[in-house]
Amino acid sequence: MISIQQQGNNLNVAVFGEFSLKDFQDFEANALYTMQFQGPVNVLLDLRDMHGYTLDMVWEEVRFTREHGRQFHRVAVLTSDQWVAWSAWVSRMFHEVDVQLFEEAAPAEAWLASTAD
Repeated sequence: MISIQQQGNNLNVAVFGEFSLKDFQDFEANALYTMQFQGPVNVLLDLRDMHGYTLDMVWEEVRFTREHGRQFHRVAVLTSDQWVAWSAWVSRMFHEVDVQLFEEAAPAEAWLASTAD
């Protein structure tokens, strides 16, 4: 299950349980809408309650980020899981998105709000 809240060019996304293709498609729709009307998007991606993901979601994420990765400004990932941290690091190698990992929401929100690059 996924929860998405938009404020300006910021998307706050929380994943609960399994991250499915349907969940990612909901994220895509929100991200594309925000990109169209607000420009580059900042994402706060809370994966602390994620228990897994589907393979079709991973393939869709790869396709989507290759096509739209340059339309993201910053992505703050909330996680304490080493595998999630590792996958975020690997995705940085292939995309030009500024990705940072955080264990707490407050520093992640402050980083997204900062204008310094």
